[in-house]
Amino acid sequence: MQLIEIRRYPVKSLLGEVPRAAAATGRGLAGDRLWAVRDPDGKFGSGKNTRRFRRMPGLFSLRARTGPSAVPFVELPDGRAFAADDAAGHRAISELLGRPVTLTPESGIPHHDEGPISLITTTGLRALTALAGGGPDGTAVDPQRFRANLLIDIADAPEASFPEDDWPGRRLRIGADVVLRVVRPLTRCVMVDMPQDTAPGRADLLKTLAAHHEMTFGVVAAVEHPGRLRTGDTCSWQ
Repeated sequence: MQLIEIRRYPVKSLLGEVPRAAAATGRGLAGDRLWAVRDPDGKFGSGKNTRRFRRMPGLFSLRARTGPSAVPFVELPDGRAFAADDAAGHRAISELLGRPVTLTPESGIPHHDEGPISLITTTGLRALTALAGGGPDGTAVDPQRFRANLLIDIADAPEASFPEDDWPGRRLRIGADVVLRVVRPLTRCVMVDMPQDTAPGRADLLKTLAAHHEMTFGVVAAVEHPGRLRTGDTCSWQ
């Protein structure tokens, strides 16, 4: 098994970045979903409505990148970029979204939906592609739809299978130092069908997961031993 992609989202529910390396800490990937868009009622921007989150159309038109300090930068569609704590950026984002918002760092409760680090596999993507009949143009399901932190390639897994279903409770070493404990399957929501970045909108993936895979795809894991992750790291079971 091999780690072939790392994704980090400095601001929750915005487009993110694909670094070559990242630190895994007890909280998760360093800087991942550490900030969020917040409305005057205190709810955080998301693709869904829950007790804590509010659906805010337009979030996927914004991209967050790690800055030189702990404060990320947010890029607007017109090319402007603002530090997440810049009031001028808050006004520009509010105008774009059509509602008053600010960007705020995490305080107390993590912004993660279900856990510190999420993982998906290339084998699972192929199995989902087979169930869904490919994309609108017949291509494989794009991994970016699931906003997972880590994409693991499994060379010897059976085709049309979801090998990660058997991972909860197991410990996965990635590279020389990092050890993750897989906790549970990751329940999915409407965001997997939404258009984002280069992935067009769909209307079938969540229905497919509901019909064939109990609405789950991928797994969430806790960090048992922190360290540095790098694309290309070997993964093995402990």
